[in-house]
Amino acid sequence: MADDTTQSGGQDRRRINVHQDYELRDWSNKFGVTPEQLKEAVKAVGDSAEAVEDHLSRR
Repeated sequence: MADDTTQSGGQDRRRINVHQDYELRDWSNKFGVTPEQLKEAVKAVGDSAEAVEDHLSRR
């Protein structure tokens, strides 16, 4: 599913798209990690922001 940047509500805010530079930057800042660490977390647990946050908090 393509990331529709014109739609900014609901599910789009619960998913992390590491292929969008602005999302990679913003989510990395939110979690206090590097973009590379965020990509590894998404690779490990999927693109759910909640799952990624939980994974990063356990490191």
